[in-house]
This record gives sequence, C-alpha cells and structure tokens, in this order.
Amino acid sequence: MSIWESLTENVVGRLNAGRVMSEKEFFEAEIARWRCDEKRSTMIDGERYFRGEHDILKAERTAIGKDGKLKKVDNLPNNRIVDNQYQRLVNQKVNYLLGREAVLDGESEAYIKLLKNALGENWGRMLKCLLRDAINMGVAWLFVYADEDGKVAFKRIPAYEVIAYWKDDGHTLLDKAVRIYQVEGYKGKDECVREMVEIYHSDRVEIFEWEEGVLRKCEEHTYFKEHGIPLVAFKYNEKEIPLIKRVKTLQDALNQTLSDFENNMQEDARNTIIVLQNYDGTDLGEFRQNLAAYGAVKVKTVDGAAGDIKTLTTDFKAENYSVIINLIKSSLIENAMGYDSKSDKLGNNPNQLVMKSMFSDLDLDMSEAEVEFRYSFNVLRKLLNEYFEIYGYGYFEEERANIIFNRDCLINESEAIDNCIKSREILSEESVLLQHPWVSDAKNEMKKRSGSSGER
Repeated sequence: MSIWESLTENVVGRLNAGRVMSEKEFFEAEIARWRCDEKRSTMIDGERYFRGEHDILKAERTAIGKDGKLKKVDNLPNNRIVDNQYQRLVNQKVNYLLGREAVLDGESEAYIKLLKNALGENWGRMLKCLLRDAINMGVAWLFVYADEDGKVAFKRIPAYEVIAYWKDDGHTLLDKAVRIYQVEGYKGKDECVREMVEIYHSDRVEIFEWEEGVLRKCEEHTYFKEHGIPLVAFKYNEKEIPLIKRVKTLQDALNQTLSDFENNMQEDARNTIIVLQNYDGTDLGEFRQNLAAYGAVKVKTVDGAAGDIKTLTTDFKAENYSVIINLIKSSLIENAMGYDSKSDKLGNNPNQLVMKSMFSDLDLDMSEAEVEFRYSFNVLRKLLNEYFEIYGYGYFEEERANIIFNRDCLINESEAIDNCIKSREILSEESVLLQHPWVSDAKNEMKKRSGSSGER
C-alpha cells in the first residue's frame, strides 16, 4: 500500500458514520484520493515520456531461479535504449498547429490591439506550451490574475496538480478547483519540501499546507474579479484524453525491442550456454574466471573419454528485428495520428493531393484541438474583458474577436502560389493573401501593399 493510499484510508476513517462531511473533510479525502488516481498517473506519464524518462530506463534482466520465480541477473548485458518517437510526434502536432503564429482578428482594431497588449509578446510561446501540456496531459490550465502593478498576468499550472469540479457534464463551467503542489524551503536550518494546496472558490482562493492528510489554513486571497474562477482549461480533445494513453504500449515495445536487439548483439561466446566435458577445475565459478581472464580453459582425458568444450547457440537474425521495429514505428505513428516525414510517398516532386493524404490523420486530430482552443480563447477573452472594465480600459463585452490558426502544413509552394494567382479575378485580395504560403497576416500585408502604392 502506497503512502497516499494509506492517507486516503486515514482521512476517510476519521469521518464518522451517519455524519455529514464538512467541506474541509471533503477536500482532504479528495486530495488523498487524487494523489493515487490512475488519471493523474497517466498525466504524469505523458509529461515524463516527453522528457525522455521512459519505463525502459528501469528495466532489469531476469532469469528463473531455483524456486521457479524470476530473479534479477546482473551478469548479462542490460541495455536501456530510448527511441523517443512520442516526443517527436508531440512536437509534430504542436508545430503543425502553431508553427506559424496564430493571428487575432476582429472588427475593432483598437480592441484587437488592447488584447495583444494584454496577452503580451510571449503569448505565442505561452500558447505553444499550453498545447504541448494539453497533448501530454489531456488538458492544460491557465490562471489569470493581476500582478502588484495592476497588470494582467498568466500562470501555467500542470494538469496533474489540478482537481477540477464542473457544473456540467460537458466540462464547460467550472464550479471549484483544487491545486496540489510542492514548495521547497527550510524548516529551521534544514531543507524541506512542503505540500501546499490552493482551493479555488467562485470569489476567493484559500491556501493550505497539507500535513499527513490534514489541511492547515495559511492565508486567503480574492481575485481581480468578483465572481467566477479565473482559471481556463485548454483541452486536447473533448474527452480530455492525453496522447500517451493511445501510444504508451507501442513506445514501450519499441524501446524494449531495440534494447533486446542490442543485448543479443553483445551476448558473445562467453555469454552463451557452454557444455563442459572433463573440465580440469574445481567449480564453474573458476571456469568462468579463467575464460574471462585468459580466454582459455584446460580440459583433460578421463578414463579414455576425451575432454571437450561445446557451446549451444541460437541463430540471431537482425532482419527479424528490423521488420518488427518498422511495424511498431508504423503502428505508433498511425495510433498517434501523425505522419512519417521520411515516407517514400513524397517522392521527388509530390503534388498537393499526395501531401493532403499524408497529413489527413494529423489534420483530423488537430482540428479537434483547434475547436477546443478556440472555445478556451473565448473564455480567456471574457476574463480579459472583465479586467479591462475593472481597471478602467473600457467596456468591451459586445466586441468580437477570433483566433486564427495558420497551420504549418507541408505544401508545394509553387503550386499554391500558382493557384493564388489564378484566383485573383474571382476572390477578394484578402482571401487570396490568406491562402498565400508566404503571408501570415493578410490585413498587415494589404496595408504594406497600399503603402507601397502610395509612395510610388
């Protein structure tokens, strides 16, 4: 039983039968349960696999012992190879949707400028980090607050630190939330790690210290707004299912197969099964020592029977491993809904139809993420509207703004530019520029064109 499972039992055990649980007791039980929850473990797996901390790094070589059970064996090659295809696929998705900067668009240029100033210069980087967190953990969290100078600020919170309580089944209206995190500090002169808990209510946040399953209140703060938690969920998909849930077993199989391949390559004649006849030594330990030290052993003839050493070997075919590795990689890419950038389908001069077919799974997967991120951006924008009103920037509730994702899709640029030129007579200049591979902001490009015309 883990420490957190034990704490869960202790917390629940303190609640008397027939008595209504207080809010504090409820959160104590929920926190203890969440620490050993499978959903949280999957989120942590997604984050650590992205960093390259795979299960294979803890692998051990084993053999059947005298009692018929597996025992750890230390004298065999034990390679722990990580081929981090998972990280590559996550980066592939992030850069596909946000490799080119997302653009804010709306009827009021003054409102769009105000939004850009509030989001800051690092908003593009923040958005990429949120998408990466969402893919790894199913959902990413962004806390909005006003700093000491009254400026709007943002804080990313890992999903494995957050317990969310929703008002609806669609997980669109947040009722309450709990954050559990660690803070390094000192107790006297000794270093220590404190477990802290933040409980977000509709009008305030309470801060506690978590000690042996008990919440001890430290302080309390209000938000910059009166009602509603300024915490925004950015989801990877509607069900908040992380990518690692779909591909962990395949990534583990790839690592294991590559490690086994290297192990077999290193298991030379001194590590194979050796058959001895009339060995001139005391025990097998001495035989192994002589073989390792000198590469030779002495045998003798006993009662007319000639001494001999033979080995039993198993045929090792690298081709078999190559086939298996390619199959696993192909399945990994397919289940992750990514694409193989080294595919033979591209050829020397692929057309747009071939490229669209290659990107179809990735496009489908990120279309769902785009829908969720558009919704989350609107939630964030409403929070910013409240901030603008409270701090005297004006009332913008009636204003509308959209976020446009410029997908970084591999295209045949010559073909795309040629299609833009052919469409100039039937489409507006802005519509044509939006499809041009060299243009990220159509309105800005139109201003540059009109400015150049005026100079001439």
